[in-house]
Amino acid sequence: MAEVQVVLDRDGGLGRIVLNRPRALNSLTHGMIATIRATLDDWAADDRVRAVVLTGAGERGLCAGADLRAMHREVVAGGAGTRAFFRDEYRLNALIARYPKPFVALMDGITMGGGVGLSGHGAVRVVTERSTVAMPETRIGLVPDVGGSRLLARAPGELGTHLGLTSASMGPGDALLCGFADHFVPSARIPELLEALARDAEPATTVAAHAEPPPPAELAEQRDWIDTCYAADTVEEIVERLLDSGVPEAKESAELVLGNSPTAVKVTLAALRRARALPSLEAVLDQEYRISCAALDGPDLVEGIRAQVIDKDRNPQWSPRTLADVTDADVARFLALREGDELGLA
Repeated sequence: MAEVQVVLDRDGGLGRIVLNRPRALNSLTHGMIATIRATLDDWAADDRVRAVVLTGAGERGLCAGADLRAMHREVVAGGAGTRAFFRDEYRLNALIARYPKPFVALMDGITMGGGVGLSGHGAVRVVTERSTVAMPETRIGLVPDVGGSRLLARAPGELGTHLGLTSASMGPGDALLCGFADHFVPSARIPELLEALARDAEPATTVAAHAEPPPPAELAEQRDWIDTCYAADTVEEIVERLLDSGVPEAKESAELVLGNSPTAVKVTLAALRRARALPSLEAVLDQEYRISCAALDGPDLVEGIRAQVIDKDRNPQWSPRTLADVTDADVARFLALREGDELGLA
């Protein structure tokens, strides 16, 4: 029997969407994107549905992002399927942000990449003590997408730049600090919260009533060196500042940046700086779509997924290999609007 990848249910006035690929950390397929979109469209017009809640099956996470093995096969085959996946995924992200009914996302466990796209733009976003939140795209030769570049760009100071260039993860306190979440609810209280959401009329009030003080935000204590180092105009200067700061955590961050795709980190810095000035999530998603389509034509995405997911040797052979080899023209190519790469949201 085929796996039901998205379980749908109504509980009182609550429409429930459960991502149901627990063995794959609920990673997203194109079919799942289509199912969620059709369901949200139906529920928007259904007076019986007062609010929507998104959860993930199993105890490991809400969603680890796109199904990278499937993406690798698609990109190797030419990338048309992945372009269509990105297009429909980003349009779903925009719908969630503008959804006419309260959209509650329970980011319990691993919530990365596409999982952030499904949750981070919701009306009420909940983390637990098990939450690990990240936009780890530069590690696989991609650039933060699904509206993640907008969330990173709006984080306090240069925290978003640090997270985007390093692909570092956030715990629940940092996710709250950086604007990726709204409330902390212990995982043991999630069943109780779901029951209350099905019963109560105001989801935001209900979640707030179940929330507790979060764990400390680790990044809050590192703001001084992060804001100083990542304010530089180029990735090369950022790395130089990190290495010269004398702070052990800064040196570790420099090593993370240098281990990621040189092209991806340079394009990420440019995209985040541009995202700060863009007027809406839709405009950011349009930019991200151009960048993601350009990445499909380069070598690093296939190589990054191979190294991290397929062969798991953790030894990607990036091309170009160094930051110095990535030119301004290379970065501009990712940001340029090419025929056929228009998302058309803004």
